Amino acid sequence: MPKLKTRSSAKKRFDVKKSGKVKHGKAFAKHLFTFSKTPKSKRSNRGTGHLRDMDAKKVIKEMFPYGG
Repeated sequence: MPKLKTRSSAKKRFDVKKSGKVKHGKAFAKHLFTFSKTPKSKRSNRGTGHLRDMDAKKVIKEMFPYGG
């Protein structure tokens, strides 16, 4: 049986950790920081986040055939 390919989009967006958590970049954090976003939303968009457990299981199962 041939090898299964990992989804290219998932490779670019997610990082599966040893603990099984899936790390991702935050949304809405690329531009338009002057007037359209509050200081609170700008602070909360810093850094990265982790997916919830159920979403992480879906991402790993459907997009990373060998578990990341």
